[in-house]
Amino acid sequence: MPLSTITVDTQDHPEYAVIWLHGLGASGHDFEPIVEQLDLPENLRVRFIFPHAPKRPITLNNGLSLQAWYDIFGLDMHSPQDEHGLLQSSSDICELIDQLVESGIPAQRIILAGFSQGGAQGLYTGLSCNYRLAGILAISCWLPLHQKAPDYATKTDRSLAILLLHGMYDVTIPISAAEFTRETLEQQGFTVTLKSYPCAHTVSPEEVRDIRDWLLKCWK
Repeated sequence: MPLSTITVDTQDHPEYAVIWLHGLGASGHDFEPIVEQLDLPENLRVRFIFPHAPKRPITLNNGLSLQAWYDIFGLDMHSPQDEHGLLQSSSDICELIDQLVESGIPAQRIILAGFSQGGAQGLYTGLSCNYRLAGILAISCWLPLHQKAPDYATKTDRSLAILLLHGMYDVTIPISAAEFTRETLEQQGFTVTLKSYPCAHTVSPEEVRDIRDWLLKCWK
């Protein structure tokens, strides 16, 4: 089934787009307020798409069914990972990109963003899809299937803009996961920007300001 989504257009006839993926157990509504918080220029026509992940049992949560992009077996970078779930969600998200491109928004103007599990899914999808996107924004997350990155990211343009944001006091996903992600991607030839903030597993006002500046830079 296609993903259910929330769509917010800042103006009629959007020319740019952001697909924003929520974290584990949340929904597309979680980041709706970010549209107003970003305070983008009035003449910038942007379509924000906030998909809802399907519900699935989460092993880490004793099988409790939550909205999630894939199953989670552990929070350690070396825990087993749900490759099938990642692939399926990636396919579903690529369908959203297809729809945007068909509507007239070029892939080079589309940003794939996400928080926590959504950020991890966004990294995987953005690095493995067939499109040359404007950039990937990954907040408070990690790179899934990092051992296979040389394979699934082999055709990705190395000039792709990648921004990692992370809280220094994040105990859910420590900032070392973001540092490891940056190192792994840099070893593959990508240029990655990592910024840290004095906060926990959340998005701070300082991050929102930096996201705004980064979006405008990507869409120059």
